[in-house]
Amino acid sequence: MSLREVLLSGAAEWGLELSPPALESFEAYYALLSEMNRVMDLTAVMGEEETARRHFLDSLSLLRFADLRDARLIDVGSGAGFPGLPLKLAEPSIRLTLLDAQQKRVDFLSSLCEKLGVSVRCVHARAEEAALEASERDSYDYAVSRAVARLNMLAELCLPFVRPGGAFLAMKARDCGEELAEAENALRRLGARTEKLERFNVAEVERALIVIRKTGPTPKGYPRRFAKIKKDPL
Repeated sequence: MSLREVLLSGAAEWGLELSPPALESFEAYYALLSEMNRVMDLTAVMGEEETARRHFLDSLSLLRFADLRDARLIDVGSGAGFPGLPLKLAEPSIRLTLLDAQQKRVDFLSSLCEKLGVSVRCVHARAEEAALEASERDSYDYAVSRAVARLNMLAELCLPFVRPGGAFLAMKARDCGEELAEAENALRRLGARTEKLERFNVAEVERALIVIRKTGPTPKGYPRRFAKIKKDPL
């Protein structure tokens, strides 16, 4: 199947509509990603169909469980732009920030967004440092991350960006129950609680989304330095 066919089929199955301009942008995204992946280690997933399923549809699955219209959203550790940029292409009203610690990735994202003609803020910074800035802290409606770190570590890196009442959308594998239980102490200390755990399939791949609601401002002292977070997780 072509990239367009996979996206249309998958989105329709979830009751989502992708506009013709959005589909054209996804095709251009794939072409630019494939071109740059020859010289940068951006993704191990190759081919139209696999990219559409494992990157684009996986990212768009968040739209099934959260209303992101007009939301201020930050993608922490965005890498090649997942899940933030596919969400922006499907829902243009999102006010998106892509954050990554590697300058070369941020340069790629900036160039990519310019070529796609989308207005996105691309920031080169470490999450634990950016979250201490007054303009970033407790200010986003949603933080999202598809990073592979344990949830108790991700929560400390992502929740400080979220405003009270907003949410951290953590994308995980289906068997994340033990990891979620492990993170409950971290969530309490960071002023948040688990709102719901959704389990679903994306093209036969078992996935989970943990919606973590921010109940109050981030306590002083968080996030800590990454070396401390890694050595002594909450």
